[in-house]
Amino acid sequence: MFLDELQKRFADMQGKGNWQAVFGDVIEVDGRRIIPVASVQYLFGMGGGQGPTRSGARGRGARKPTVPPPGGGGGGGGMRLEPIALIDLSNGRMRVEPIINITKLVVAALVVVAWSIFWVARAANAGAARRP
Repeated sequence: MFLDELQKRFADMQGKGNWQAVFGDVIEVDGRRIIPVASVQYLFGMGGGQGPTRSGARGRGARKPTVPPPGGGGGGGGMRLEPIALIDLSNGRMRVEPIINITKLVVAALVVVAWSIFWVARAANAGAARRP
């Protein structure tokens, strides 16, 4: 039941993540043919668990029916498409123009700057602590 539904959804994702998702439709602009290119990634996870078996009735002389153990599970998944390049076909030549994600570059630069500031401040504090 749960696994059947999960497999169905995964098969649906695979059907959508084919070569047509990686290479888009050809776009004609001023005699140039442009083909968009994307990165396709599948993200998927699931988990579940079951507790110990417990007896239901307590006390002297009571029957002890077995209660099914508590348990549960869940899962999720998705597909990520990110544009990475454009293929330009013009004048009998082919050029690949990468799409640069400025946001990723800025975040990486900020992380390097923050890391550098942290270590410089730490070294300065360590040097100040050693002085009498």
